[in-house]
Amino acid sequence: MNTRKRALVALTAALSLLSIAACGRDDTADPGEEPAGGESSEIAEGPATGSLEVWAMGAEGEKLPELAEAFMAENPDLEINVTPVPWESAHDKFTASIAAGTAPDLAQVGTTWMGEFVALDALDPTPALIDQGKFFEGAQQTTMVNETSYAVPWYVETRLVFYRTDLAEQAGITETPSDWEGLKEMAKAYQDNGAEWGINLQPGGTGSWQTVLPLMWSNGGSITTEDGSEFAFDSEENVEALTYFQSYFTDGIANTAPTQGTTEADFASGAVPMFISGPWMMAAVEAAGGEGFADKYDVMPMPEAEISASFIGGSNLAVFKNSENRDAAWKFVDYLTQEETQVEWFGLTTDLPSVQAAWDDESLSGNEMLSKFGTQLETAFAPPSIQTWEQIANAFDSQVEQVAKADLDPAEAMAAIQQEATSIGMG
Repeated sequence: MNTRKRALVALTAALSLLSIAACGRDDTADPGEEPAGGESSEIAEGPATGSLEVWAMGAEGEKLPELAEAFMAENPDLEINVTPVPWESAHDKFTASIAAGTAPDLAQVGTTWMGEFVALDALDPTPALIDQGKFFEGAQQTTMVNETSYAVPWYVETRLVFYRTDLAEQAGITETPSDWEGLKEMAKAYQDNGAEWGINLQPGGTGSWQTVLPLMWSNGGSITTEDGSEFAFDSEENVEALTYFQSYFTDGIANTAPTQGTTEADFASGAVPMFISGPWMMAAVEAAGGEGFADKYDVMPMPEAEISASFIGGSNLAVFKNSENRDAAWKFVDYLTQEETQVEWFGLTTDLPSVQAAWDDESLSGNEMLSKFGTQLETAFAPPSIQTWEQIANAFDSQVEQVAKADLDPAEAMAAIQQEATSIGMG
């Protein structure tokens, strides 16, 4: 087995163990109680009937009624009520409804909330009706807690490197790099050819861990030890990854204080001809660049050390245990994750399909840039499904900022994250 394959296998195993190590549940149950852990009762055959209360956030909450109407047309004795929920208030609304026993039948759930909601015993395990093997592996892992799936991936996103092809040619770059060293050399070449900064990297602040974590995975690092029993932020592989990230700032290639909201304009002007982001930025940079700009840039895979790894985001669909119509809820989930429905949803929202087979549709496979995101999804991963991840992520962000802006020794930063994560625990 080659080095790249070994690293990918090890990373997948570590992420699986993270789910096992997440907040535990009592596996013992009285004979009359529902199974506590991965067993979910069968879904009755036949049309969906009754009524469903569904919550969804943001644009998804606005667009989902259209698919709900189509499903109700196929199931005329079913009524679906979709309630849009603002993202900024969604988490608190969910936890309050769980505590009050008023959670909806079905909802869009943030991937980093899974461990917390399972710890609250709020989610129904995924039934056999759903083919869990059809999803991208990294996306499916976001539904897992204690080796049990409690949701399905609804849509996904991942990040690639956006770069100016025309300016690369002017800088003498004839082929895109595939490794860490090559990416840094390319960023420096842009600067040598007149760019103000070679690449835009987030120097701390909320969510900056999403830039560093893929580098850790790429280098064979992980958030926990192999058996999932302890955190491993201070491993040699992780320190090397953070050191590489820091070098862009210490070498003056990336700005330690970028102006927020100017990524698209700076990319279009050539002031900062590289950045890392998701597919939603395609339309944004083309709008900033104007007519013909689509021919002046491209995307490339994340650079590799051991593997090319990226961050996987998106949202899951989960059925709540208090649902009085779980069969209809899961049938609607099954409908939303059929290949054809996923393609239709992409057309409505541009949300990328979580079902791998949907990427064979011409609307995705025919778009060369989008297809590259699909390829990266095969080695894209998510943070652990543990109850305390949000707290740990905040500590991570704080140390990343110190590394980028205050030249903190990466080994000291990782030691600090390790200490705080261990103190917080896994839930």
